Amino acid sequence: MDIQEIFKNNQDWVNEKLNLDKDYFTKLASGQSPEILYIGCSDSRVTAEELMGVGPGDVFVHRNIANMVSNIDLASMSVVNYAVSILKVNHVVVCGHYYCGGVKAAMESTDLGILNPWLRNIRDVYRLHKEELNAIQDEDKKYKRLVELNVQEQCVNILKTADVQIAYKERGITVHGWVFDISTGKLIDLNIDFDKVLKDIMEIYHLD
Repeated sequence: MDIQEIFKNNQDWVNEKLNLDKDYFTKLASGQSPEILYIGCSDSRVTAEELMGVGPGDVFVHRNIANMVSNIDLASMSVVNYAVSILKVNHVVVCGHYYCGGVKAAMESTDLGILNPWLRNIRDVYRLHKEELNAIQDEDKKYKRLVELNVQEQCVNILKTADVQIAYKERGITVHGWVFDISTGKLIDLNIDFDKVLKDIMEIYHLD
């Protein structure tokens, strides 16, 4: 890729937007009020706005390896706090994707240096769901199921946060778990039954 081509592409994009609305960037600069916080994977094949068909200003986006939401990750927690408590989003989406390199790496017993503590979070997901995953004989199906379960557990981590619990009481914020299937381009809603998933843990994590 010629890096200078990016600047030409940018100018073409600017011209396209101005042709549609001469005040497009003036409006964009006036502020943001997104309805959705999207937490996804940093994978270069998974572009948040494009796969959802939304534009600048519609979604507040945070991406990291394997779409993790760790309470000791200052970046993730800061994003959740800002999006939920300051921007007042009404939806939080955790979106994983099939054939995720981070999830695949977590399934292997390999020393990956600085990535080890990050991937341990995914290995913890495997540990929590070991019985179900070990019962799956097909490795590809097991891989995909771990992607889905990782999304579920990151949604649970979102629901444990004070910001989301307060926003739920104040305005009924909702959390969604999705998976993007790279092989088809489809977004899949996992339709997670959060009442069932949270039944045994919210006694510990919920705030009055």
